Amino acid sequence: MDEQSHPRTNHRLVVGLGELIWDMFPEGRRLGGAPSNFAYVSRLLGDGAAVASRVGRDALGQEAVERLERAGLSTLYLQTDDAHPTGTVGVRIGAHGEPHFNVNENSAWDYLEWTPGWGELAARARVVCFGTLGQRRPEARETIKSFLEATRPDALRLFDVNLRHSFFTPEMLARSLRLSNVVKLNAEELSAAGSMLNLNTAGEFETARALLELFGLRLVAVTRGASGSLLVSRDGSDEHPGFRAEHVADTIGCGDAFAAALAFCLRRGAPLPLSNEIANRVGSWLATQQGATPEADSATIARLLEGLP
Repeated sequence: MDEQSHPRTNHRLVVGLGELIWDMFPEGRRLGGAPSNFAYVSRLLGDGAAVASRVGRDALGQEAVERLERAGLSTLYLQTDDAHPTGTVGVRIGAHGEPHFNVNENSAWDYLEWTPGWGELAARARVVCFGTLGQRRPEARETIKSFLEATRPDALRLFDVNLRHSFFTPEMLARSLRLSNVVKLNAEELSAAGSMLNLNTAGEFETARALLELFGLRLVAVTRGASGSLLVSRDGSDEHPGFRAEHVADTIGCGDAFAAALAFCLRRGAPLPLSNEIANRVGSWLATQQGATPEADSATIARLLEGLP
């Protein structure tokens, strides 16, 4: 898709910052990683997007670069590591389309480096999505911190929480929340985060509101799978029941697609109910596709973004 031909492209630069991973399925491999998936869907919706990550000097790394370039994503900020391999993760799909992961250790993206080029990228970024998996080693953790601190004050810094990994700590959670202004997490992660931070709150709304106030956030997004989502901002809140997918191919990347669509709407000043509806619509659509980076024609994109000026 040619960037200049897309009606909604306004040179807004979105950056997926952190892990870049090949999902290794029994039937083959797919390129993934939450920040990369976020950048891909942002590009699909109409923004310019770049992946800031690191691959090994190996065949999988070269293939990752080629795949991202074919998808219209900038790879100028994709670092190459001579000592560590491109990240991979073993994936199996459960009975209800839910993925189960086994991530390899010491991947190239564990060793992100802060460079002048990344400083220039951070200063230009309008949206940056980062998560928890990409911070499992101190080298990457410090680089991600430097990147976020170098962004412009009005940039949207979206923290996508994932508490499924054993390296996660309350200190990492609090530090990441301080570096962000929007946080997305599912209902189980919200409850766990409340416990880790000793919030002493009851219920999703109260816990989300406590996070908002404690860390000076702009928005807390709580996803509920097929049951929709809750958005809580300083000005109000909105609940959406979700959309029932006609058929579920798999749920890999649905949360990333939700987050990308939410950021797309927020950057355009859409009201909370419309942002919530479009984010659920995009996440539900992705569940009907194979993998986290499907193609979509202009008619599909227009339908997904219906209602957005």
